[in-house]
Amino acid sequence: MTATGQSFADFVAERDNVADMEKQIENYCLMLCEALIQDFTSHHPNSDPYKFYIETGRKYHKLIMETGDSSRSVHAFIDKKTGEVYKPASFKSPAKHVRFNCLTNSGPKFKTPKVKSLM
Repeated sequence: MTATGQSFADFVAERDNVADMEKQIENYCLMLCEALIQDFTSHHPNSDPYKFYIETGRKYHKLIMETGDSSRSVHAFIDKKTGEVYKPASFKSPAKHVRFNCLTNSGPKFKTPKVKSLM
């Protein structure tokens, strides 16, 4: 037992759970990017497709939307530890209020083709 009353085995199990949760959040980000690309191409079949990709920062995954002329904007911020999804307040920071949590069933539902899993 450690000073916190937690055994090493419990600590390792908790650490594994956190790592699994972070992988689930990153997989959700990849699925969301794929769904956004599909949605854009289905609604605008004759225009240059937008690119959606992830830039990972210290605290958030930033979902970036890039147009054909290389103009970039942030679609959403996703907290790397909790899975909370935020609207962007600016290119560098999220808004204050959470839109939904990607780890619970409160978020948007979408179907995507098979995306390479990080697990």
